[in-house]
Amino acid sequence: MGKVVITIEVINNKDLLKAEEKIISPAEIRTLTLENVLVDTGATTLCLPKKYIEQLGLPLSREVVVSTATGEYVTNIYSNAMLSIKGRNAIVEVIELHDNASVLLGVIPMEMLGLEVDVIKHELRLLPDHSKDTYLLAY
Repeated sequence: MGKVVITIEVINNKDLLKAEEKIISPAEIRTLTLENVLVDTGATTLCLPKKYIEQLGLPLSREVVVSTATGEYVTNIYSNAMLSIKGRNAIVEVIELHDNASVLLGVIPMEMLGLEVDVIKHELRLLPDHSKDTYLLAY
């Protein structure tokens, strides 16, 4: 398939809500712009090194066992991350990685945002959301 990398923005959604309610100022919203994020169709969700999760102040959701190419290990899942890619936003869970790991974008956020891997151009493309060919389904 080739390597596909993108730039993403991750925001602490709790901070965003507090700013909307005027509890904190917009300048206090914890946000990270991350470049060269690897699009990984083998990953389930957004995977961030622990240092980024700490910078964002994301709340711990639960402990899980994850399976990787190098074996299984115990890690944490965090909640309330607002993911922004190509003008689309979704609230996603985040799997904690070791600090030296690469940021990975998995398939669930891509599906939520209507993003598809273009294997020819090595990029993500937006699927239509305003036509009969929309990726949004409600049967």
